[in-house]
Amino acid sequence: MSGTVLKTSRRNLVAHKGRMALSAVAVLLSVAFVCGTLVFTDTMNTTFDKLFAVTGSDVTVSPKAAEDGDENPDRGRPETLDGSVVAKVRAAAGVKSAEGAVVSMSVTVVDGENRNLGSTTGAPTIAGNWNDNELKSMKITSGHAPRGPTEVMIDSDTARKHGLRLGDEVRTIAVTGDARARISGIAAFTVTNPGAAVVYFDTDTAQRRLLAEPGAFTHVNVVAADGVSDEQLKRDVAAAVGADAYKLQTAREAADANRKDVGSFLDVLKYVMLGFAGIAFLVGIFLIFNTFSMLVAQRTREIGLMRAIGADSGQVLTSVVVEALLLGVVGSVLGVGAGVGLAVGLMQLMGRMGMHLSTDDLTVAWTTPVVGVVLGVVVTVVAAYVPARRAGRVSPMAALREAGTPGDRKAGAVRAALGLVLTGAGAAALLLAAAADRAGAGSLWLGLGVVLTLVGFIVIGPLLAAGVVRVLSGAVLRPFGSVGRLAERNALRNPRRTGATAAALMIGLALVACLSVVGSSMVASATDELDKSVGADYIVDSTSGQPVVPQAEQALRAAPGLDHVTAYRVVEAKVTAPDGSTVTEGLGATDPTYARDIRRKMTAGEHAAAYGEGAISVGSQYATAHGIALGDALTVAFTGGNTVRLTVAAITGDEGNLDRGMKYVSTATAEANVPADRMPRPFMLLAAAADGHSAAAAYRGVKDALADYPQYQVRDQADYKQALKDQVGQLLNMVYGLLALAIVVAVLGVVNTLALSVVERTREIGLMRAIGLSRRQLRRMIRLESVVIALFGALLGLGLGMGWGASAQQLLALQGLKVLEIPWPTILGVFAASAFVGLFAALVPAFRAGRMNVLNAIASE
Repeated sequence: MSGTVLKTSRRNLVAHKGRMALSAVAVLLSVAFVCGTLVFTDTMNTTFDKLFAVTGSDVTVSPKAAEDGDENPDRGRPETLDGSVVAKVRAAAGVKSAEGAVVSMSVTVVDGENRNLGSTTGAPTIAGNWNDNELKSMKITSGHAPRGPTEVMIDSDTARKHGLRLGDEVRTIAVTGDARARISGIAAFTVTNPGAAVVYFDTDTAQRRLLAEPGAFTHVNVVAADGVSDEQLKRDVAAAVGADAYKLQTAREAADANRKDVGSFLDVLKYVMLGFAGIAFLVGIFLIFNTFSMLVAQRTREIGLMRAIGADSGQVLTSVVVEALLLGVVGSVLGVGAGVGLAVGLMQLMGRMGMHLSTDDLTVAWTTPVVGVVLGVVVTVVAAYVPARRAGRVSPMAALREAGTPGDRKAGAVRAALGLVLTGAGAAALLLAAAADRAGAGSLWLGLGVVLTLVGFIVIGPLLAAGVVRVLSGAVLRPFGSVGRLAERNALRNPRRTGATAAALMIGLALVACLSVVGSSMVASATDELDKSVGADYIVDSTSGQPVVPQAEQALRAAPGLDHVTAYRVVEAKVTAPDGSTVTEGLGATDPTYARDIRRKMTAGEHAAAYGEGAISVGSQYATAHGIALGDALTVAFTGGNTVRLTVAAITGDEGNLDRGMKYVSTATAEANVPADRMPRPFMLLAAAADGHSAAAAYRGVKDALADYPQYQVRDQADYKQALKDQVGQLLNMVYGLLALAIVVAVLGVVNTLALSVVERTREIGLMRAIGLSRRQLRRMIRLESVVIALFGALLGLGLGMGWGASAQQLLALQGLKVLEIPWPTILGVFAASAFVGLFAALVPAFRAGRMNVLNAIASE
């Protein structure tokens, strides 16, 4: 009988291919998102692996103190080693060649029009010396390598992006000073450039301009002699220079370290995108469930006839499951292909943003199509299983009845009770999350509340449909007279179907509302804290995290109309409390004027006292945890510097989020205990206008003073608030873009539900047309039905999302984000847009219904 079941399933799938198409599209889109994510991230891994494999030397020798990446961003220049090390390495056994190299990533390069040539995607600007190791990944395509302090070479991607040519002047800005040079050559990557801007000097110039240390290098590239392995070379070099004196890495070790750094970012990207794909799959489940539920209901007589001629319930169930299996396979296979196309599209998009990924590196692991097909098939079969079981219960007597089953007409009492219990439990969990006094426990309650309320709303949807749709109909449909009442009856005819259709839209909009509330609350909280806590008029910092170079700081201090300028830097230190507990952290080292620039609430003492000689301030939570009072002494061991005893002169409150828990010392205290060559540069400058001086004129003066340093942003408080709003807005827009897939799938669900509903009501539509309903009225009826279902889903989703967002904000209040703000324009805009979604979803079903032949429709079974 298995062959008959398969034939029946295949015949049904082909017979209803139009009705199945949108379900297949939902599977296709979800699988494509998963496979596209996997292919895209795998391709990025391959790209970086090739880059690391090509650029690494057999063994690299670098300073012991160098951090991963050979850069100390706080100092603004890399760690160095003496040039004599190159000779020692070169003399070691097993060495074919050794070459000193200079690389710095705390550099800004601008063109003749003072435009920053760096990447806008977060990739660094890399400056260094042109050496033999660079020939592994670069090839000079025009001009020649730099030959002196007046020449520089840049990469071809940067030249093309900014329209640079040979002979054009560029300026290099570093903590060691500014320098101008003309482009003598352009070099192209022989491997994929992940987006970095690269600038080359000759060795002497690189040492002076980037390190301010003639003869010094940041690392040594070592090439092994023939027959010598990298591990053996590493041991030989270690014997020559001292095993513990320097950091030695083989090519594999260096590549693994770089891969780990890049891999952690790519893993986060991959799992975030897969999370949104999961949401799309969840929404797709409702679409598939509705499709098969309606198809089973429409084929009740057919299934009854199958039972009457001998098919048992198991065979009927298997027939529907196999039908879903075939649908899942077709949708998933197409989705895998679409996923590869999506990955290529993402690569092209990244290319426009500056991160160049070659399709030559396109990586499709064997696991990707397997994961996509298995996931798509499993989700489809699971979604269709309940309708399949319902089909298996159809009795032979159903062949004598009209299509449709009473069970489809209203939600059961058990379901309603279960939905109420789940929703109530979820609401209680959200309340507990909002009332939590610890973030860890509150997060668990929040997660539980989100899951329970979501499931509860899905389960209770049919019960809510009966009431909410009537209320919505009174406001939206009743003005359309009899057509509106017919649309209301159609929406209420099958509450379970209406609830499931609305639930698909509800999920996406709930997340939109939740994130909108959280984002708006974050901006409102930050703005409120800025108003209360920041006394400085102007804030100068770098979006790329680069420290403020000395020449920029000097330019700002010389600007007219300023009362003072405060430099804010962070120094690393090990702090030991009187109870013996030790913590290594960053101390805020600032000028005394910081006490005027930032209005901190004090638990004890005055903020300004923290900047006295031998003084320090601590946060209230730290003081309470360790029993610290004013006058107590802390032992502070500055990294790379002295160990001193500092007296607690002030205890700051930790109610706000600005510098929460930060310990402060004066810049003078830091300079007295940290060697000058280890002293970090400020990462932010604060300035205040002088009394009696025009704030607008002072602002123009600040901007003019820093006009030559485009890597820094100059903002007054209004600008800073807008920047916070823009940053959160950009993040939310990215999230909304990812959620758009789930919303598109939900719209497909509305389209499919209406299309199948039209087929189900063919005879009824024919009769209504026969008694005088015009085509225009019929189409309007279907459009109105779609609108009210979309608005029902939007109302549930937005209400649910605002509840989630409010609970999340109360949890964030523990971290200082205390202002709850509901973005009503966004909420109302999304609600109104849902009506247009409903209208759009109804276009095709309404058009098809209007084209029905009246006599054929009346004669249909």
